[in-house]
Amino acid sequence: MKVLVTGGSGFVGQRLCQALVEADHIPLVVSRAPDKARSRLPEQALVRQSVADFADQSPSAIVNLAGEPIAEGRWTEKKKKELLQSRIEITRDVVKLCEQLETPPAVLVSASAVGYYGDQGSRDVTEQTTPHDEFGHRLCRAWEAEAVKAESFGVRVAILRIGLVLDAGGGMLAKTTPVFKLGLGGKLGDGKQYMPWVHREDIVGMIMFLLEREDLSGPFNASAPNPVTNAEFTRALGRALNRPAILPAPAPALKLAFGEMSRLLLTGAKMLPRRFEEAGFRFRYERLDEALAAIFRS
Repeated sequence: MKVLVTGGSGFVGQRLCQALVEADHIPLVVSRAPDKARSRLPEQALVRQSVADFADQSPSAIVNLAGEPIAEGRWTEKKKKELLQSRIEITRDVVKLCEQLETPPAVLVSASAVGYYGDQGSRDVTEQTTPHDEFGHRLCRAWEAEAVKAESFGVRVAILRIGLVLDAGGGMLAKTTPVFKLGLGGKLGDGKQYMPWVHREDIVGMIMFLLEREDLSGPFNASAPNPVTNAEFTRALGRALNRPAILPAPAPALKLAFGEMSRLLLTGAKMLPRRFEEAGFRFRYERLDEALAAIFRS
């Protein structure tokens, strides 16, 4: 089938497009820089600049992954507006395409993030947990609400609340690994905040699972079943790299450097993939040490 992918040239999107081709599907990739995107994607992928450009292709499914990176720089009011608009506008374009097509896509799998829940301390967080009202939650809530509008046109909508995606070549490890290799890594603040994580192979597997399972819709926590605290993550990454990880970043310094954005670093949620487990999804990497060992072995 033809699968429209926004954010298809990104860290998750690239691997997803490979998986789609391996499953004999055709990725239709939206990219503002088509020539650059083509160099990163399988030759079978069709790349165009906008969602509307694919109206003639009548995609059978849509995967919406696009959005400006949230963990870069301070959250000025201008930055907050850009973060929101980048998610709302592309999702709105996706829903508009669903409305326009004579035969709408059967399913829309649309990204959200663990930020939907806000700071949850150490309590278990399932898809039923009441969120904490803060900017991350409001951003994700608006993003999800836009995607759900596709249901009005007969489209099954599944929402992925994604944790930290781990693999070589991108994501958070691309930023943290060089520091840890120099022996300069350490916990953030007191290290007690939870960091729900997921291997990139598993997030791609989750997307494929939701594309295929016609009985599944609504929100899904996209993270491994064994979340860890920041201190535990720090120790595990140090072990995987055979480096010390003893230089903490004090909370006041992070708040001074990043302002409100420091909440992403200093708070968290012990997010559990309850609905994926109930639906029978099988993880390749359930524990952090196993995931890191596989990443740094490759």
